[in-house]
Amino acid sequence: MSTEQKIETRCLPANAAALAEAGQILRDHGLVAFPTETVYGLGADATNAAAVARIYEVKGRPADHPLIVHIGDLKHLEQWVAEIPKYAIELAREFWPGPMTLILKRSELAKDFVTGNQDTVGIRIPDNPLALGLLQAFHDLGGKGIAAPSANRFGQVSPTTAKAVQEELGNYLSESDLLLDGG
Repeated sequence: MSTEQKIETRCLPANAAALAEAGQILRDHGLVAFPTETVYGLGADATNAAAVARIYEVKGRPADHPLIVHIGDLKHLEQWVAEIPKYAIELAREFWPGPMTLILKRSELAKDFVTGNQDTVGIRIPDNPLALGLLQAFHDLGGKGIAAPSANRFGQVSPTTAKAVQEELGNYLSESDLLLDGG
């Protein structure tokens, strides 16, 4: 998409209706920028190659850089990893939800397009009620996980406000994408 074409990305206050709409946008292969406990993430259906490719395009990120898959509950971990070592369960119980990413041997669900062609996958459960609400809304629609790096252009500062996301990525997102404003 040309950066000369100014598109105002829809930005909604993150409430129950907006989370449900965002879940549907993810299900329809769109992108959703959303707050986590650290920075804003740019999310896509982690099982959809075209949606994940849009993350790389919007960010200007090299496709061999793996993405973190966000899940909403520890019980979903077994879908994404081939085996769960005892230490991983202990770490997950101690630090999730929270800003810890586990890197484990990937399952068949974790495809090359999300892992950067690596044999491992990064998994995280964010500690933010809006992020968890989005993950639940997406899961309720059949979603397995959200691939979500920070919502900024590659190499730039990670945004901590919806306004910063709009300023950084507004020219790269489409009218069908959504920005959830977490305040």
